[in-house]
Formats: sequence, C-alpha cells, structure tokens
Amino acid sequence: MSTRAELRRMRRIDRGMRIILPRVVRRVVNGEVLQPGWLPRRWLTLVSGDVDRDAGVGGVWLIWRPGSAKAETHTALIERCGEKWQYTGGGSASDGDLLAERLAAGQPGQVGMIELGGGAGCLSYAYRLQHRHPDFTGTGSWVGSNELQVAAEVDHLLLGDRRIKVPGHGRLIVVWKSQSTGHGGIRPLIVAVGHDGSELSRIGPHDSMDSYTWAELSGQAE
Repeated sequence: MSTRAELRRMRRIDRGMRIILPRVVRRVVNGEVLQPGWLPRRWLTLVSGDVDRDAGVGGVWLIWRPGSAKAETHTALIERCGEKWQYTGGGSASDGDLLAERLAAGQPGQVGMIELGGGAGCLSYAYRLQHRHPDFTGTGSWVGSNELQVAAEVDHLLLGDRRIKVPGHGRLIVVWKSQSTGHGGIRPLIVAVGHDGSELSRIGPHDSMDSYTWAELSGQAE
C-alpha cells in the first residue's frame, strides 16, 4: 500500500505531466530540440525522446530536479489515438543522476556497449479504444520502453527496422510495440553500430546483457 508521501508525489508528477507533456510531445513528434528554452534544466531535464510513427507510439525520459537529493526519474509513454498524441502510461523512480561524460565500453560505469536500465509498459490504450473494451485479458497490443546507456564507440542503434541516433551524453529511451504475451511484450532486437558502420554488440528480446559483455565475461572465465 502506498504511503501518503508516495501518493502526494504521484499526484505532483501527474499534475506536472499534464502541463508539460503536451508541449514536450509536440517537440518529440516534430523532431525538434527536446529541451525547450523556457524550461530550466535544474528544475526538469528532458533526457531523451523516441517516436515510432509507423507504430503510433513514443516515449519521453525526464528527470525532475536532477542532481539533487529529491531527484526523480520519470518515463512517459505516449500513443497516437486518432489524430492526437496523448500520455497513456509510464514509470518513475527516486533517482536522477546522469554521467558527466559518455564513457567507452569496459570502463567503470559503462561495462557494455549497451546497458539496460529501467523500463515501462502497458496495454495499448489506442487498441482498447479501437476495439471498445478494456482488454483486461492480456491479449492485444503492448507498448513498452527501455532506458539505455550507450558506450562512446556507438554511433547509432538499430531497434528492429528503425535507426535511432544516440545523443551526445549516451542516455536514451527507446519505445516499441508488440503483441502482448499476457505478462508484457517482446522487445525488438537492439543492435549497436559503430562510426564505421560495423556491428559492435547486440541485445536480444529476452537478454539482460549485451553480446559484448557476454564475450568479455567468457574471455575472463577461460
């Protein structure tokens, strides 16, 4: 059961999302610079945004009061419902530290080429609207997201058939849509590509560690 403090925190975040997200979503969908000039980074930093226009889903990664003792990370999922994009779910955590610089793989703080962080997901709200039922059975479409930390050697990621640019700080959210399994969804294959176009590493739908890290651990065990 949630405490009163947790309930107050959730209400505060929900109010903030209702005010800020519509403006942020427009920037993400239009491919504009994520952080608006009117929004101070010390109050709210927009880390990353991702949109799959073909699937009609997107995600935003935000940090409230970054670097402070009260920092909070929030990921927001958005869906295209008819002609509008709207907030349909997300997740939060009581932290908010970002690395000062993007690190090479194998260094402390960046073990692999692709580091999996938190994630969020929910049954597709657009699917439930289209089929006119709440779909509590677990069938239908699932919208999921993952927070990633990517090594300095990586130029871009391939998420299924999509190419995703890696921001300079190496932290990004990726969003995806799949058939629901009844317990969640199935994340697409993620491939890390170097500046010369070569594959550096990959992480499969059910993996928690990328192939680069597995290879390093296997070498150490020999």
